[in-house]
Amino acid sequence: MRIAGIQSDLAWEDRDANLATLAPLVAEAAGGGATLVVLPEMFAVGFSMDTARIAEAPDGPTSTWLIDQAAAHGVWIGGSVPVLPPGAERPRNTFVLAGPAGEQHRYEKRHPFSYAGEHEHYDAGESSLSVDIGGLRTSLTVCYDLRFADQYWDVAPATDCYLVVANWPSPRREHWRTLLVARAIENQAYVVGVNRIGVDGNGLDHAGDSMIVDPLGEVLADAGSAATVISAEVDASSVADVRARLPFLPDRR
Repeated sequence: MRIAGIQSDLAWEDRDANLATLAPLVAEAAGGGATLVVLPEMFAVGFSMDTARIAEAPDGPTSTWLIDQAAAHGVWIGGSVPVLPPGAERPRNTFVLAGPAGEQHRYEKRHPFSYAGEHEHYDAGESSLSVDIGGLRTSLTVCYDLRFADQYWDVAPATDCYLVVANWPSPRREHWRTLLVARAIENQAYVVGVNRIGVDGNGLDHAGDSMIVDPLGEVLADAGSAATVISAEVDASSVADVRARLPFLPDRR
C-alpha cells in the first residue's frame, strides 16, 4: 500500500482557502498511487483556540469535504478537525478518517496540549482507535499524543502503522523527528507523521519535517521544510517479519 502525506502552509482560520489549496494536492497524491492520504492536524483552520469561530458539527464542511475527496479519488483520507459533538459544550480535536466507500472513523485526541492551553478549549478523547485499511492495521493519533509512549504501546500488538497528524512548532522540531523514529523502533511498526509548515496566527513557525518511518526506524520519506507531497510503500507483512525476527514486544511488562 502506498501512503502519502501532504505538508502545506495553512491559512489562519480560513477554511475555504485551505481546502482550495489542499484539493489539488490530494489529487496529486491519489494520482501517484496513494491508497491513504494524510493531512496535518487542524488542516482546514490551523491550531486555533477560537472554538466559537472554527468548531463545526460532525457533518460540517470539513468532514464533508473529506468524505467527498475520498469518494472522488477512491482513497482513504484523514486529518484532524475541531468537531463539536451533539450536546457537548466544547469541541474535540478529532482525527476524521474517510474511506472511498463512504466509511467514516473518528479518533478524538486523548492528550490536549495543555502547554498552549488546548485543554481549556477542547475536551480530551477517552479511547484509542485502530482501523483496518486494506489489511493494514492503522492506529490514529494527534500531535501531542506522540509524547505519550504508553498510548502507542497499548495498541502495538494490533497495529502495523501509526498515523500522527500535527501542528508541531519549529523550536521543538528535533523532538518531533526523534519521537517519530522512536515510536517506530519501540513498537516495530510504521509511523507516518504529517506536520504543517509556515507561521500560524499566534506567530509560531512550523518546520514541517513530515516523515514516513519503517518498523526498524529507517526514514523512507522526509519532506524537510518544503510544501510537498511525500509517499512510501508500506506492507503489513514487513511488520510481521520484523516482529518475528526480533521478538521484543512480548518482553514488555
